[in-house]
Amino acid sequence: MAVRHRLIKVSPQTVWEVLADGGRYAEWVVGTSASEPVRGQWPQTGSAIGYEVRLGPWRLTNETVVRHCEEGSKLGLEARAGVLGTARIAIQLLPWGEHCLVIVDEHPLQGASGRLHNVGAEALIQLRHRAMLARLARVCQRQEAGADRPQSLQQRRSAAAHGGGGGHA
Repeated sequence: MAVRHRLIKVSPQTVWEVLADGGRYAEWVVGTSASEPVRGQWPQTGSAIGYEVRLGPWRLTNETVVRHCEEGSKLGLEARAGVLGTARIAIQLLPWGEHCLVIVDEHPLQGASGRLHNVGAEALIQLRHRAMLARLARVCQRQEAGADRPQSLQQRRSAAAHGGGGGHA
């Protein structure tokens, strides 16, 4: 099971504010270089963000849909990756004193990723989650310190294109 947790030394409210901004996913989700809301009011159930994954000269456009949302505490996502299939990603926020314990649980649902899922794939997901939660912690800490001002989509794309914020798988 690809379950990983991290204690982020900010309030759960700060973490939720970052999660609730669909345009900021490329700042902390490993593998995405740009993201923006494409349908509905993120993170309401049924809303979606589109995101871009860059693999060398290729750019893949994918989508993540909110399947479950308990404002401030739980976010259930379905990431769609074209021919690779879909994955279920559950993010839970637990108050831990004055801080926030973030638990991420990811499993393939359909397509090639589900059929090819094995111990090696699980290990890669664990490594990706470790990096992703470290990025999320940095973004949240900057936000709580007031040093992180939300940027326009164009500013985020520019930063991602120049190596600032966007990740690569």
